[in-house]
Amino acid sequence: LKLPQTLDKIRISLNKDKYKSINLYYQDESRFGLKTLVGKCLSVKGVRPLVDYQHKFENTYLWGSYSPITGDQFVWEVNGVDGNIFKEYLEEFSKFKPEEYKIVIIDNAAFHSTKDWKIPENIFLLNIPPYSPELNPCEQIWQYKKKRFKNKFFETIENLKDWLHQSVNEMTPEIIKSITSNH
Repeated sequence: LKLPQTLDKIRISLNKDKYKSINLYYQDESRFGLKTLVGKCLSVKGVRPLVDYQHKFENTYLWGSYSPITGDQFVWEVNGVDGNIFKEYLEEFSKFKPEEYKIVIIDNAAFHSTKDWKIPENIFLLNIPPYSPELNPCEQIWQYKKKRFKNKFFETIENLKDWLHQSVNEMTPEIIKSITSNH
């Protein structure tokens, strides 16, 4: 089906007594690690900036769903990416605003396959075309976060997780809408 027909099908089949609202979300995941991401910074002319650096490969992932309409976000910090984590993520996401019907745009990652299990009834998954990350505004969310992540040094994975949790809490609906609604 084409997108307009798919959206019409959702609209017609939606139980309006059960759901108070409908919202669109874009979902994606991104890795953050202890290896220092070195980037540009300002310094006095002629003075070479110094950045603490480490080459550790311990990491964690942020899984996020962001709405360009309301600025809502649902973010999980978890150690890994696979189908079971995706299933758990969707189950928890369905509990976030349970009276809301969620149309979730996802990419074609192999672990997004839902053939063997039931998707929560208040979530509808819609795939973007293969090899088109530019269609997923979550990529701009990760770019926004990683720009602030550059030149940061974290002693432990717990320090990194604390920083990630703080960065998620600082994302206001206005910031999310300004980043994701350009599509």
